[in-house]
Amino acid sequence: MAGIFGILGLSDTERVFANTVGQQVVYDGIVRLVEQYNAELNAAMAVFVEEETENFKERYKLPGGGRLQRRGGYAPSAAVKAYGGYDVAYPLEDFGAQLADSDVAMAYMTLQDIQRHLDTIFIQNTNTVRFEMLKALLNNGQDTFVDPLHGSLSIEPLANGDTVTYPPVLGSESEATDNHYLESGYAASAISDTNNPYITVRDELEEHFGATQGGSNIAAFINPAEVPETEDLTDFDPLNDRFVIPGSQTAQLTGLPGLPGRIVGRTNGVWVVEWRWVPANYLIAVHLDAPAPLKRRVDPADTGLARGLTLVARDENYPLESAHYRNRFGMGCGNRLSAVVLEFGTGGTYSIPSGYS
Repeated sequence: MAGIFGILGLSDTERVFANTVGQQVVYDGIVRLVEQYNAELNAAMAVFVEEETENFKERYKLPGGGRLQRRGGYAPSAAVKAYGGYDVAYPLEDFGAQLADSDVAMAYMTLQDIQRHLDTIFIQNTNTVRFEMLKALLNNGQDTFVDPLHGSLSIEPLANGDTVTYPPVLGSESEATDNHYLESGYAASAISDTNNPYITVRDELEEHFGATQGGSNIAAFINPAEVPETEDLTDFDPLNDRFVIPGSQTAQLTGLPGLPGRIVGRTNGVWVVEWRWVPANYLIAVHLDAPAPLKRRVDPADTGLARGLTLVARDENYPLESAHYRNRFGMGCGNRLSAVVLEFGTGGTYSIPSGYS
């Protein structure tokens, strides 16, 4: 993404004061830069976030199971209709930061200072969006959000063993409850061909979305602490170093998906991705060919409120002297089946990682 100098067509080696260029010109440049940043952040989130939604609440409708009725003579079949489904809701919160200073301080502010300020805002916004996204995935309890317009909303996690029944899994004809928050029963240091978490999460996702011939498009995000044991698995195929030409007898991975983090290889039909933001001793697996698990709630379009990170000025003549950066959004699970979280532990049940409850 270009910086403020690129947006304004200036060299970043120049010492240029914001007032020299003009606060309104710099402000307009920042707005364009923020738009680019939002587009790039949305692309990075796509693996976890299916779409934006204006809905505060909606119902996911599901098909049923069973078999056709055996008919005899001319008797009509009994009426059948799909009735399964579950309700989900999404929070909507207001996050922000502010740049404010005197006219004297602003006169001495260079574009380099502006860029450092922007970098700080971008980092804070990225951290906030990522945290809210991970919290929506890692917390296995139903949460309550008090919406000022719609009252108390029940924010659902991934399938967590509650009373919701889902369509029959592969090998079954009946709807059943499900739980996508798992505990391995062994420590991360014990990952092996015998204790293979990738087979566990793959099977949990494939039973809902089908076992594709030749391997499914599933990604497992892990902390760097779990990489060494993963690379020791017999079925692990590493991603070749792009600076090294592999030999003729070396397996090469193809069809790499665009994902946050670093793809380290593939094992048992699963892409293994090192992503430093996943807490140690946890694994998050997502089926890339199914609707992503989360939705991001935003304000309705007719409110006129902008979406994503937005720069809001309070003084049209001197917009940089009191500039507010705001992002109004909320994360909640929509598709409760397209992701699985696994904790490496022996406590008997899944426990929420520290800081995400």
